[in-house]
Amino acid sequence: MRFSILLPTRNGGDFIRNCIRSILEQDHDDFELVISDNANTDATPEIIRQFKDDLRVVVVRQDSPISVSENWTAALQASCGDYILMMGDDDYLLPCTLRRLDDALAQYDEPDCILYNGYSYVAPNSVSGNLESFWSKELFHFGPDFGREGVMDHKQRMDIVFDMFRFKVHIPLNMQTTLFSRRVMERECDSIFRAPFPDHYLLNALLISAEKWVYLPENLVVVGISPKSFGHFFYSQKAEAGLDYLGVVTNFKGALPGSALINGMGAWLHDLKAEYPAELKCIKMDWSGYVRRQVYAWLLQYRYGGISRSELISRFTSLSVKNWGRLFTSAYDAESWRRLGRMFQFEKKSQAESLLVALKPLPEVADIHEFSQWLLLQANDH
Repeated sequence: MRFSILLPTRNGGDFIRNCIRSILEQDHDDFELVISDNANTDATPEIIRQFKDDLRVVVVRQDSPISVSENWTAALQASCGDYILMMGDDDYLLPCTLRRLDDALAQYDEPDCILYNGYSYVAPNSVSGNLESFWSKELFHFGPDFGREGVMDHKQRMDIVFDMFRFKVHIPLNMQTTLFSRRVMERECDSIFRAPFPDHYLLNALLISAEKWVYLPENLVVVGISPKSFGHFFYSQKAEAGLDYLGVVTNFKGALPGSALINGMGAWLHDLKAEYPAELKCIKMDWSGYVRRQVYAWLLQYRYGGISRSELISRFTSLSVKNWGRLFTSAYDAESWRRLGRMFQFEKKSQAESLLVALKPLPEVADIHEFSQWLLLQANDH
């Protein structure tokens, strides 16, 4: 089996139908779709049953809800393909993606990982009640160190990891935008999917340990935000409910209240350093960068009703002297000033556009499948 496409789902509802269709309609037949039904209580089991006659579909069912890491692991353990692609139930695999990935694997002599980009799509009612769809032409803006298609050298990959400890992210921390070989995942990682955000840890572990990464400057997937995704909770200032939904905890020693993603990052950076002490022996977490980003998250939470004025004041007054000193270093950090500048520009934008950079409204599109058709029309027009 060439590809195993993993689709762990927790109450994916009607969104999962479009995701499954986008996979089964690929023009490449050497794949399996492994769906891990995480004790779903909505329409998801019935929707999955509609595809039971397709021999490419494998379904595993959990009797009671398990964590996101455990659900991903259940899907992986039920799979057998040489290469692994993870999808969320509100994502979409663009036409010809598997064919393109298979060609790239042959061209670059079976690399361990292939990194690529995607589109962003925000469904209606996903971020604080947005009534229309939004989209972005790229999920992630790759910097100038990512130019042409080709093999990523080891120094580039380690520089990416080192900057993670400075809370600077140079690749999308999404499983949907990286193809992994089974051999490297099982060889290098005893616990492949680790809490709190298993894709974040795995991507960085494989940047360190895999032999060959390839970068394709192409959009091959649509990464969706729907009313049932963690993105909905996070960008609607309901992160705690989102963490409960995922069944994860993001605490670590010295953590501040604020962004669950930033605290999750602190947690998996700690695990990464423990797992790769030789490769990361000279690297320490940038606490000043951490404090700056959490304080910025507080301001956004206050602006959009996630916390009250009294809670914001309480957070500032509870900062230790050391953390105040770390915060004052922001005066010398250009990115901090850029973030503040963007905040002052938010007045004329919706909450979705403010929190997810480069989004554009798309009122004529109702769901992610229609969005894929709209993309096709745009391509044909050009």
